[in-house]
Amino acid sequence: MDYKLNRINPNQTQIFFPDGRFETLTNEELSHFLSEVGEDEAVSSEGDTGE
Repeated sequence: MDYKLNRINPNQTQIFFPDGRFETLTNEELSHFLSEVGEDEAVSSEGDTGE
């Protein structure tokens, strides 16, 4: 599944999908979403340089 993450504050993250949809999730909801799509929480966020 293709998506981008953007942490908007310490407790919320937005997930953007290629078709233009987005969801704003709490940390708990994000953990559930990532477990559903088979990812771990080490997925890079939009503002993360990975360095």
